[in-house]
Amino acid sequence: MAANGKPVIGFIGLGIMGKPMARNLIKAGYSLVVHNRSRGPVDELEKEGAQAGSSPKDVAQRSDVVITMLPDSPDVEAVVLGKDGVLEGLRPTATFVDMSTIKPAVARRVAEAVVKKGGKALDAPVSGGEKGATDATLSIMVGGPQDVFDAVLPIFQTLGKNIVLVGESGAGQIAKTANQLVVAVTIEAVAEALALAEAAGVDPAKVRAVLLGGFAQSKILDMHGQRMLDGNFVPGFKAKLHQKDMRIVTETAQESGLDVPAGQLALDRLTKLVESGGGEKDHSALRTLLKTKSAATR
Repeated sequence: MAANGKPVIGFIGLGIMGKPMARNLIKAGYSLVVHNRSRGPVDELEKEGAQAGSSPKDVAQRSDVVITMLPDSPDVEAVVLGKDGVLEGLRPTATFVDMSTIKPAVARRVAEAVVKKGGKALDAPVSGGEKGATDATLSIMVGGPQDVFDAVLPIFQTLGKNIVLVGESGAGQIAKTANQLVVAVTIEAVAEALALAEAAGVDPAKVRAVLLGGFAQSKILDMHGQRMLDGNFVPGFKAKLHQKDMRIVTETAQESGLDVPAGQLALDRLTKLVESGGGEKDHSALRTLLKTKSAATR
């Protein structure tokens, strides 16, 4: 524990989402030990009061709660279970919280390893993008024991607004797959709707404006619809990461004996975007796959 009575937090993964999340924890008075594959974000947060960890193992040795925010399942496995990983340095009774979006089966396997070592574990993926991470308004979907959730809740409340314990280990990741399915399909629907308006010779900005007042209203129509109109695809969430998430969605559905045709379509569209060179763009760049005559003549 730090001198102020708050747990020392280790934070591993300082990307588009992780860095603003870590910054909000520093602002809330938590002592942080941070680590990242590239050094730049670590140096930045050191200037704001964080301490640098030399490895995931070192971070764990110095922390009461270890949070990871990493791109994919293999990254989490390597950082937690690999050489010089979190598990090697995890303190007895310490808590590990993975806020990445990964396969539910991997989340359960990692949690089991942590518990076997004497620690506690939660999977707690988030939704809200870079803006939600920056504004501390993330939706946090949690899987794990009630008592561990209760103990970590003050940390979650520093990072988000809508925080739900969904169920046992892995349940948070199942909720995130559902979230990513809805988001991907809705982005594609908004892209097609605005493209349809443009192709038919109607101002898509005015179509978006009127749709926002009706049953089609959504945060995606609001935020990503505007991105599409502006042609601004600076990533709040990269298309290649959503492609990865949609693979998890379709694989999880298959394992559960469920057909998700709209999910498969969204995966196909994201794959096309990534293969056409748009993987580093925001996922709202799905709009760029829909070419219209009026767009081609601009």
